[in-house]
Amino acid sequence: MRYEGDIYRPPSEANAYILQATIGCSWNHCTYCDMYRRKQFRVRPLEETLEDVAEAGRRYGDEIDKVFVADGDALVLDLNTWTAVLKALRATFPRLRRVSAYATARNLLEKTPEELRTLRELGLQLLYIGPESGDDVVLKRIAKGATAAEHVEAARKAHEAGMKLSAIFLLGVGGKDRSAEHASASAKLATEMDPRFVSLLTLTVIPGTPMARQEERGEFAVPDVPVLLGELRTFIAEAAPTDAIFRTNHASNWLPLEGRLPRDREAILAAIDAALAGRIPLRPDRARGL
Repeated sequence: MRYEGDIYRPPSEANAYILQATIGCSWNHCTYCDMYRRKQFRVRPLEETLEDVAEAGRRYGDEIDKVFVADGDALVLDLNTWTAVLKALRATFPRLRRVSAYATARNLLEKTPEELRTLRELGLQLLYIGPESGDDVVLKRIAKGATAAEHVEAARKAHEAGMKLSAIFLLGVGGKDRSAEHASASAKLATEMDPRFVSLLTLTVIPGTPMARQEERGEFAVPDVPVLLGELRTFIAEAAPTDAIFRTNHASNWLPLEGRLPRDREAILAAIDAALAGRIPLRPDRARGL
């Protein structure tokens, strides 16, 4: 298998085979993101991708039950390419039970309902999508490329196709001045998108990004830790998806939590309150990372 540059995947795909079908991110304008900034987006030649699938099959065919298709928003691939890849995965890995990929609202909105249903029938079951915020002011500031309403419409299309969504929000991305609005609007968006999985990460300002330059000019500041925990508390108190598996298990977070929303809301809120009161220790800064 061949990989180009750094490879990123969600924590829940730790045991998946990662197939790099695209290089970089087709959008790549988000001000906080450094993951694909040094990659020029391109789609790998299909022949290369299928060769990698075949090689993985020769090495690990009976072991692989999950495949994550990289890089940043692999849903951007056209239907013919996806069809060839998904058919090859299904033929190569007899124990395959799930194929997943990162996606953006733009990717979903550009696909027709028929295309999305076809992808689901061929085995693309789970999409990871990161609105980061539900506040349109913040979404514009961070150059996300889609509004809250567009994320809701994208989620509706995914649901209608039978796909599961994992939605990712980013504590602190609203800065100090939009912290409250960001937290409340993110909870509202999580409710309206109604994903199967909800994850919260905590913003780290990466040197060299547009956000880092904003921070240097005094135009942006990450909220202090108690405020970040307050954002988390607001999100949990206000988000009301139908039944979502909730996690803050990413290494960026100060307080790892898990549960289901809304079922475990009160228990999660109690844990956050205990952390705010100093009764539960936070993750040491040295143990945090991207």
